[in-house]
Amino acid sequence: MGIGKVTEQLDWNGKKVTVAGLGVSGIPAARVLHGLGALVTVVNDGDDERSRAQAAELEAEGITVRLGDGATLPSGTELIVTTPGWRPDKPLFTAAAEAGVEIWGDVELAWRLRAPGAAPWLAVTGTNGKTTTVRMLASILEAAGLRTAAVGNIGVSLLDAVLGEERYDVLAVELSSYQLHWAPSVRVHSGAVLNLAPDHLDWHGSMEAYAADKGRIYEGNQVACVYNVADKATEDLVREADVEEGCRAIGFTLGTPGPSELGVVEGILVDRAFVENRQKNAQELAEVSDVQPPAPHNIANALAAAALARAFGVDAKAVRDGLKAFRPDPHRIELVEEVQGVAYVDDSKATNTHAAEASLAAYDPIVWIAGGLAKGATFDELVQKSAKRLRGAVLIGADRALIREALARHAPEVPVVDLDRTDTGAMSEAVREATRLAHAGDTVLLAPACASMDMFTNYNKRGEAFADAVRALAATGDA
Repeated sequence: MGIGKVTEQLDWNGKKVTVAGLGVSGIPAARVLHGLGALVTVVNDGDDERSRAQAAELEAEGITVRLGDGATLPSGTELIVTTPGWRPDKPLFTAAAEAGVEIWGDVELAWRLRAPGAAPWLAVTGTNGKTTTVRMLASILEAAGLRTAAVGNIGVSLLDAVLGEERYDVLAVELSSYQLHWAPSVRVHSGAVLNLAPDHLDWHGSMEAYAADKGRIYEGNQVACVYNVADKATEDLVREADVEEGCRAIGFTLGTPGPSELGVVEGILVDRAFVENRQKNAQELAEVSDVQPPAPHNIANALAAAALARAFGVDAKAVRDGLKAFRPDPHRIELVEEVQGVAYVDDSKATNTHAAEASLAAYDPIVWIAGGLAKGATFDELVQKSAKRLRGAVLIGADRALIREALARHAPEVPVVDLDRTDTGAMSEAVREATRLAHAGDTVLLAPACASMDMFTNYNKRGEAFADAVRALAATGDA
């Protein structure tokens, strides 16, 4: 199964490190570095009540904090450790580049702090499906009897995982494009890019830069670079990667797999990559019905997770057992209720068009609840691909007009309800209107294709509002 390569241990004593940003990754990084003997200064753009409280705690521990000025490079800085959300064009980073100061993210810091004999990483990135795939992978690894955890942009922080007392055999790591951008030396055992679609382009500057950062996950892979056969851009990233000798390109597909691929044959997930004589042989891994929910994009997630597990030497039985034991997080194509023959499905996590397209492809016919903050997205392609499945659409949120206009262009026969309200009762009205449009056998699907922050704190709160509205309708018999 192999051990991940461990970088040379650094002497942190007296090293002047600037941590960019407070928050869930900045504060732990500051504390870890301070504990190692570094002279830490935390800089933060904000100077609000929460930031001041966080700063007071760190200063009581001997860490310097500078609020309201995240642009100026502190004198003598030898290294910057940044939180993932700070954009590359920040003035602080421009100043660092001019001064020849390296910039690491929290993932890079965790990689550099691993001890000799540390657990190797199996890593996943992609526009959509990362969290589900990593949790599936962890479930499979656990079924194989391995000590593991789902870490990174999910669950346990990587710093806690590499520095804690728990000793892992292998880590299932979710990595965002932000994290990969600031992780120049990370070299994983095997990595996967699930898919690529326009997202976070305001942060990366272009689709090309976004894809390049995703592709960093393949750099230095030791055993397998896992890609999506249906998404050629992911295979292109494998071709461009500099990997270790013997590392293989492994595809996953919803169709019949070729050699060095995992795929689906007559309702069975099969492996033609990690078997003897893969030109002729295949290994049954699990049934499609073992994956919940068995929507096409979730089967793709399962195949990617299985590929990474098989690359690590996990047997077929553990793949099946792990997939059968796995249940997705809330608000990811989650069936809330079935009322009078209509299914109500919460996919509030579908915050961009690529995720919504996958969700819409899983059901037919659909009454679609959509809208929110578009983040610069356009909806013509999404509506074109999904139009034949739509019974109706109910639109909410700040940028709903963009979806309404796409529906008018590409699905003019689909009835549309445009809700011009953003108060707390808006979702209840959306569910009532969707129920009015739905027939027995239909699915009312919340797949917004937009971010939630115009109306809700986050996508979880949006999903909870949908579920509450559905259950209220069911309880009153108005559905």
